[in-house]
Amino acid sequence: MNDVIHLLPDSVANQIAAGEVVQRPASIVKEMVENSIDAGADDIEVRAIDGGKNCVQVIDNGCGMSETDARMAFERHATSKIRDAKDIYQLTTMGFRGEALASIAAVAQVELTTRRPDDEIGTFIQIEGAKVVDQKPVACPAGSNFSVRNLFYNIPVRRKFLKKTQTELNNIIQDFERIALVYPDVKMRLFHNDTPVFNLDRTNLKNRIVGVCGKKMEDALLPVAAETSIVNVLGFVGKPECSKKKGARQFFFVNGRFMKHPYFHSAVERAFDDVVQGGDHVDYFIYLDIDPQNLDVNVHPTKTEIKFENEQIIWQVINACVREAIGKYNAVPTIDFNKSADDIYIPVMNPGKEMKMTHTRSSFNPFDKTHDDKPSTYNWEALYPDSQSDDKNDYKEVVLTGALSNQVPEQKSLWQDEGSNGNDNADAETEENRKYINVNERYIVTTLNGGLGVVDQHRAHVKILFHEYMERMKGGHIMSQGMLFPEIIHLSAAEEQTLQQIEQDVKALGFELTSLGNGAYSMNGIPSGMEGRDFDKLLHGILCVAAENRNSLVLDVRESMALTMAQHSAVGYGQKLTHAEMKHIIHRLMTMNNPFRTPDGKLIVHIFQQTDFDRLFK
Repeated sequence: MNDVIHLLPDSVANQIAAGEVVQRPASIVKEMVENSIDAGADDIEVRAIDGGKNCVQVIDNGCGMSETDARMAFERHATSKIRDAKDIYQLTTMGFRGEALASIAAVAQVELTTRRPDDEIGTFIQIEGAKVVDQKPVACPAGSNFSVRNLFYNIPVRRKFLKKTQTELNNIIQDFERIALVYPDVKMRLFHNDTPVFNLDRTNLKNRIVGVCGKKMEDALLPVAAETSIVNVLGFVGKPECSKKKGARQFFFVNGRFMKHPYFHSAVERAFDDVVQGGDHVDYFIYLDIDPQNLDVNVHPTKTEIKFENEQIIWQVINACVREAIGKYNAVPTIDFNKSADDIYIPVMNPGKEMKMTHTRSSFNPFDKTHDDKPSTYNWEALYPDSQSDDKNDYKEVVLTGALSNQVPEQKSLWQDEGSNGNDNADAETEENRKYINVNERYIVTTLNGGLGVVDQHRAHVKILFHEYMERMKGGHIMSQGMLFPEIIHLSAAEEQTLQQIEQDVKALGFELTSLGNGAYSMNGIPSGMEGRDFDKLLHGILCVAAENRNSLVLDVRESMALTMAQHSAVGYGQKLTHAEMKHIIHRLMTMNNPFRTPDGKLIVHIFQQTDFDRLFK
């Protein structure tokens, strides 16, 4: 019987290895820019064509390579970063495996032009599918110029799985940002199809964060700092009032390397437990400096997963210094850093806790004796006789549903109480006598289908508004209300790319935007009936959801945007509703198809039948 075990050719082995290191064009940007950083470059330019699928080019002014090094760099496990295994635990560079260039050259067409500053002439080398096609001396600037074309040209199966150009560009922007945020002293530029996306000059850390994430960050950050024998912490966290449901920019870096760490993430989230509303998230940019001997970065080829020797102590330090930053902002008591790590208090997270919303009345005058605990009417009906209505609660429908409420045709109610037997008069009589209770300013309790119905007031109103927005968008677009004083908003590079992609959908929602350059936009019009909202926050939320759901099969882009608007406009938790308002919400909800779930699948209504109570009282 013949032997069956044999060695794979280097070309095949490199293609297999490339599957871990090179997953998409963004992987090339990450690996090449990290090499430029390790080479001492302080000026890096990245150019991508068609989302990097056609070409990715990285140009730097680093130390360059000799003729021999330029050829050797494309061999597997060839590296200048380490010499033996123990060096892995003393790393001060971004790369060390020696796999990136070999993997890239195995699945793409690569050209490298490089020269050391002391050399008079440089080297040009061309490689296709791990095979050297050409190598010759050339005149070129000091540094390196890598050009990677036609990724996966020799692996058609892998190439067809590449995403759309915009999706691949978003991935490139993401990896570019992660590096740019660590090295503010490096000038970095990113171009896509010769159009500038980023142009970041050398600056300090806070200005680099603002340059990457947009000018809205300039006044939204609190400094974080702590020095201990185990870890040094530096960075910024967002102010509590700048929290958001989606799209929070959250970054952890250790020794200049981006990482993902859910455990440390919880340390930041818990520090904000008592100062942000449940479900909201804050921005943070936290940089950890740790002795390389106390961590292991050799966990995954992408190097975004890192193991720490003292995770619990680091968690405590991060949590404490974030709480101190909030304390200095007069949000919560400060933390005493003179305590030992074991003495630092770790709060118990209460995921069900909701903050109470504070309600103000702009018409309140403390010097007016007619004011009591209730607002004064000032006999306003006499001033506007034509505006009087037979139904004193008409204004409540406007408050609850906005200007769109009259555009949606009523449907026959899907619910009846026992004993009505389908009789319309009986239904009307039952509805007239129906009682509603607002529990904890979060739930509406009433009788439904002969049982006790518990309705989430926020989700119910989200469902109603979502339906109305979708109906208006199907008819063309939501009417825009011009703003007397246009509002200036600032978008990050990634948000600008998303806006360009969904510009017509945003316009259909009623937003009128004019570009002012450098990520600034003038908001000239807003959706009619939504005056008084935080439209800066709303628009950022829409762009975030649109980017996340671009490839989603659950909701299309317009549905995602309509849902975001509904979530921002609906009555919130902690808002006490009148009997008429609760009645209106329940009635509108129960005349809709599938009233029990929100468009994104969250439960709205739960009905407790008599049998449920019978089981409880056995």
